[in-house]
Amino acid sequence: MKVCIINGPNINFTGIREKGVYGTKTFEEMSESIKKRCAEIGVEAEIFQSNYEGAIIDKLQQCYFDGIDGIVINPGAFTHYSYAVKDAISSVNIPTIEVHLSNIHKREEFRHKSVTASSCMGQMCGFGEDGYILAVMALKMSLNK
Repeated sequence: MKVCIINGPNINFTGIREKGVYGTKTFEEMSESIKKRCAEIGVEAEIFQSNYEGAIIDKLQQCYFDGIDGIVINPGAFTHYSYAVKDAISSVNIPTIEVHLSNIHKREEFRHKSVTASSCMGQMCGFGEDGYILAVMALKMSLNK
């Protein structure tokens, strides 16, 4: 099974920004940990990050052409307003789970609404880095049914 983990704006600044919210691991440390943990459960994970909406849409579309089995996406701030990312998730017709490091429902009001979640199988939030692994495990269980 091959999954693509797509990260949006500012996720590359984990370990630098708001450590109390996003943790102290750098993006590179978190990515290596996620890849290792995925391999342990028999999943090959590709990790992608961009601060640009168009690059995220291009990556989602590339997943279709690459035959990716599942997508885990942390759209960052695009979660709350990007109908273009929402439409791209829907258009590729690949099982997708939305992930957020923090619990978006315990934060500022504007973070409570996700326009992208309705194009996804489900959403994980508030579990930090573990949310990515939980999402991959959920994809694996769903695809093995």
